[in-house]
Amino acid sequence: MDFVCLKDDLVRGVRLASHALGTRSSMPILAGLKMEIGAKELTLQATDLERAVRCEIPIENAGGEEAVVLNGTVFNQIASHLPEDEKISLRTDAEDGTMVKVQCGEASFDLPTLPLEDYPEIPPLPDTKIASVQASQLHRGLEQTAFSALRAGETTRLNLTGVNLVLKGEHLKMVATNGYRLAVKTLAVEELREEGEHLIEARILTDLDRVLTQIGLPLVAIYRGEGGLFFEANGVTFMARTIAEEFPNFERVIPQDNPIALSFDRKAILEALQRIEITAAEDSGAITIHASAEETAVRITSSSKDKGKAEERVRVKKTPAEAVQISFRGEYIVDALKRIDSEEVALWLAAPEKAGLMEPAGEKIADADQGFLYVCSPIRLAT
Repeated sequence: MDFVCLKDDLVRGVRLASHALGTRSSMPILAGLKMEIGAKELTLQATDLERAVRCEIPIENAGGEEAVVLNGTVFNQIASHLPEDEKISLRTDAEDGTMVKVQCGEASFDLPTLPLEDYPEIPPLPDTKIASVQASQLHRGLEQTAFSALRAGETTRLNLTGVNLVLKGEHLKMVATNGYRLAVKTLAVEELREEGEHLIEARILTDLDRVLTQIGLPLVAIYRGEGGLFFEANGVTFMARTIAEEFPNFERVIPQDNPIALSFDRKAILEALQRIEITAAEDSGAITIHASAEETAVRITSSSKDKGKAEERVRVKKTPAEAVQISFRGEYIVDALKRIDSEEVALWLAAPEKAGLMEPAGEKIADADQGFLYVCSPIRLAT
């Protein structure tokens, strides 16, 4: 191996690939960054078997075509601290290929290689392209849904750790739930060629979002492979393994007939809830909304033995149709409000034991909020 490339190209490629390094795996080889040297390009690859990143950069190749595996974490740290210089060179520094010399300016590193034969095969980009989506919309969709899923270590129900990607008609519907709250975001897609549902762990999709943000291209192509989806933009491919479990029937839990509408200034209700949440009980995190059919303000309360109690009145846009008293986990409502840009939100209620539905409202719904709705289950407090 003996090649030269632009330092910025290599740094960018290593950073992109590092999002898929298996640094916490029991298989040491998954912490490796595979480098395949071609005639005029270098292919960088990393995988933890649940996700993979592949990208290419141009090089000036003075040697043959071969592949090596380096410690990805170490190489990423080196790439992030290289001295100012336009180019960087890499060459094999031992006859048996067990050492690679990295040279940039006056800095040089001798890096041991990992066993190439132990590195898992990363599937190539499939032929089956199923859709394209705007990167900015995909980013917003993940922002407004992934937070509602559980983390992998919090449950044995893997379907609650993912975001369900439902491709149907001309739309991509993104859905996530932890069993007590549900976030739904509907996006327009381009070139939809195949309908279907694909459940992917929220944490993996968050890494995809970070990669796409670094690429900065407007359009992302989606391909279906064996056991996973592939997202491709400008020669960078991100593979995400799908979860082989059925997602809950989310359509069934979305309220259709909640007659009580509470419309708030989003900032006012968010700030009030953040204050009231301070004295909520640790175990339930409950805040209670008291709405009257005679008043244009709701009363929000919380209390606990250790923290005390709090109460605040927040004005609504109009008097609700009926009176209602309902309790929610304050954190869940605050999480959703933080991810809405619109000035006004509506909370639709029916009864103390029925789920509430929140959505952006008013005459000026922000473009970034189109297609978003949020369902939250109530809490039953002991009387």
